[in-house]
Amino acid sequence: MADILMQDELFEEEDTQKGKYLTFNIGTEFYGIEIRYVTEIIGIQVITEVPELPEYIRGIINLRGKIIPVMDVRLRFKKIFREYNDRTCIIVVDIKDISVGLIVDSVSEVLNIPERDIVEPPQMNRGFNNRYIKKIGKVGNDVKLLLNCEKLLTEDEIVDINEAL
Repeated sequence: MADILMQDELFEEEDTQKGKYLTFNIGTEFYGIEIRYVTEIIGIQVITEVPELPEYIRGIINLRGKIIPVMDVRLRFKKIFREYNDRTCIIVVDIKDISVGLIVDSVSEVLNIPERDIVEPPQMNRGFNNRYIKKIGKVGNDVKLLLNCEKLLTEDEIVDINEAL
């Protein structure tokens, strides 16, 4: 009986996160990331550069004794670097058993986007950036590009980061 109860609690926890996205912006574009990947949101920190990492991996931060690599999402998406300010945030996410900080221009809110309002991205433009976009969420008259967290880092990049740290 206890096993069944624990299993039900697990399903309830997963259920409460289903359809919830943390939204943030890079320039004028709004993105969403499934809340289940997010562990916390922090202000911009002092970043220690690490040699030989890709440009979009800005370096590492020490978060309560844990060393976390930080990725500038703007640079990952091949956008022009912008100086960090008081709105710049780091979204700490767990991707494939590694904690990574995602530097974004600003965090907006947590939205519940029902499944019926989520569509596939258009197939007409198979550009490089499309691999990062899993779906598109329709929120009123706006759209949120829903990220595929699993594709923000390739297996090779995860290995390189782990070796560099």
